[in-house]
Amino acid sequence: MKLYYLTGACSLASYISLIEANQKFEAYSVDRTTKKTADGKDFTSFNPKGYVPALVLDDGQVLTENVAVLSYISTLDASHKLAPPAGTLGFFRVVEWLAFINSECHKTMGPMFRPTTSDEQKAAARELLATRHAFIENSLGDKPFLTGDNFTVADAYLYVTLSWRERVGVDISRFPKLTAFFERARARPSVQKARTAEGLPL
Repeated sequence: MKLYYLTGACSLASYISLIEANQKFEAYSVDRTTKKTADGKDFTSFNPKGYVPALVLDDGQVLTENVAVLSYISTLDASHKLAPPAGTLGFFRVVEWLAFINSECHKTMGPMFRPTTSDEQKAAARELLATRHAFIENSLGDKPFLTGDNFTVADAYLYVTLSWRERVGVDISRFPKLTAFFERARARPSVQKARTAEGLPL
């Protein structure tokens, strides 16, 4: 398999998850401006959407979109810790979290990165995101991770969105369980290894 990623972007969740699943894969960065990949390809030639992640399977098929890519990676984990077996209610609980993080956390943060977004729009986005973080805070309860004791692909995705917070002025200090979750995830060897591979600070 080949993972195409943008440094520090949401594709970092796939990088982390592939390591967690003990998969052999090659990883190539994509240039944000030129869309050229580190292995000399035109990214849009096999992924017309032009954004990451893109996972090229061994048979040449290309899988895109965070929810799909992370769900697929979870099925490669022989221990079923990244998600319970596909088709079970536990699996769909992980997919439920993936969808929430994708649509309610990731997409809410998107405008905060754009220089064309007004200060008022950014403030509104932060306020909305705080309600989403409050929901996660309450949902965590006494669990170390979103669905229980196991670190799943949904936790990898949540960790990545939280890792962007200082860049866009998002404060989670009022959410002690969410803050503890972030530190717990950040300390995982897979996270450290993926961040190092992408050239990100630890």
